[in-house]
Amino acid sequence: MRPKTQNSLNIKLLTLGVFIAFFLLFVLRSSFSSSNQSPIPTLPRPLSGPLKDEKVSNCSPSCNKIPSTLAQAIIHYSTSSIIPQQTLKEISVTSKILEKKSPCNFLVFGLGHDSLMWSALNYGGRTIFLEEDESWIEQIKRRFPMLESYHVSYDSKVNQADELLEVGKGPECTPVADPRYSMCQLALKGLPSEVYEIKWDLIMVDAPTGYYDEAPGRMTAIYTAGMMARNREDGVTEVFVHDVNRDVEDKFSRAFLCDAYVKKQEGRIRHFRIPSYRSNLNQPFCP
Repeated sequence: MRPKTQNSLNIKLLTLGVFIAFFLLFVLRSSFSSSNQSPIPTLPRPLSGPLKDEKVSNCSPSCNKIPSTLAQAIIHYSTSSIIPQQTLKEISVTSKILEKKSPCNFLVFGLGHDSLMWSALNYGGRTIFLEEDESWIEQIKRRFPMLESYHVSYDSKVNQADELLEVGKGPECTPVADPRYSMCQLALKGLPSEVYEIKWDLIMVDAPTGYYDEAPGRMTAIYTAGMMARNREDGVTEVFVHDVNRDVEDKFSRAFLCDAYVKKQEGRIRHFRIPSYRSNLNQPFCP
């Protein structure tokens, strides 16, 4: 999720546009909420004149101040030369779902220059980032202390992907269960406890590193995301996998998130909508 420095005006304009749209939505929602509230009775003023400490405001009761987190995000992306790695169209795939579901629970595998954007777009919800590089976590925390992130260790490697793909098709990996107690080699068992306990509305897999043979690859992250979605109590989970132009991301997302659950693909991002399996644990792993 750590992008190369680019000078793309289109991406910057998109990012600002998305924030402005969300801010307008925030104001409209707040105004609508205020209009539905019962009017507060006005106490009679003393006949002697206005109160000594009374403050005159030019703002109506429905006037709202932009949240500080959104303000910081707008300032950051309007002044930074480092832009998100995803393209304009790729960002839009996830932002459209966030527009409908936020505030919600959003789990992101990866921590990067786009993390402040995802957190701001989920204003009022909970967004957690899982990152493999501890020193990178410290750098981001110094700049954006409001982001909630945790270190994750991976013991897989990209050059093991073919073997792990076959393992994932075995009897230890197809039953739906809490990943913490799974017998499957692909299940991530060392994540923070709250990651397993929260009912995630959105999960994005944009990490760990996966572009060279000795890198950890996203095999276990993709499998675990799919298992969390199936194991939730009810409802559906929107799962996004980035870099599906690469062999591992393409094959593992199709195998463990299933072609039948694909809702959209735009560029290098693929969107799946996976239902809970808890009411029918005997249904096929993939339809």
